[in-house]
Amino acid sequence: MPDFLLQLDRHLFHFINHDLANSFFDWLMPWLREPKFWIPLYVCIIGFCIYRYKKIGLIIILGIALSAGVADFTSASIIKPLVKRDRPCRDKVVAKTDIERVGCGTGYSFPSTHATDHFAMAYFLIFIFYKRWRWILLWATLWAASISFAQVYVGVHYPIDVICGALYGLLVGWLISLIFKKLQPQF
Repeated sequence: MPDFLLQLDRHLFHFINHDLANSFFDWLMPWLREPKFWIPLYVCIIGFCIYRYKKIGLIIILGIALSAGVADFTSASIIKPLVKRDRPCRDKVVAKTDIERVGCGTGYSFPSTHATDHFAMAYFLIFIFYKRWRWILLWATLWAASISFAQVYVGVHYPIDVICGALYGLLVGWLISLIFKKLQPQF
């Protein structure tokens, strides 16, 4: 990574991890990155898809799961081992001042798999439902972005990790939605 980009990433990390610190974020951000926290949303999405679209709803749910699965596998098992970027808590420069609000995490940092997975799911849903409900763009993006922001705030990822993870997840969600639309042309 070019030195100027590395310095910018460290500066943005410090801004989010330190300068934005407050007791409300200290309480909220660890929850936002916790998968169990989002179970009610997942249940609502599944329930809505089955109730509203019946059999096609099951295919939509499969598309969501496939988006997350492809994003997760490729980011965690292929990209991270190739890039081998240390997490902020293991960076010799950043670790001195990093505020760890959760455990450091295992494995490498780039890209953020949380960001990749959630942007893949969010953008699969956006590409499927945008023509019917334009508001989904805002709410699905806010959902995925809040999880991604929380990754930086709690100290386990750099901003570039989550930005690149988000872009990669968006690409995966779009590609899976194209497959879905080939199989279900009415969408």
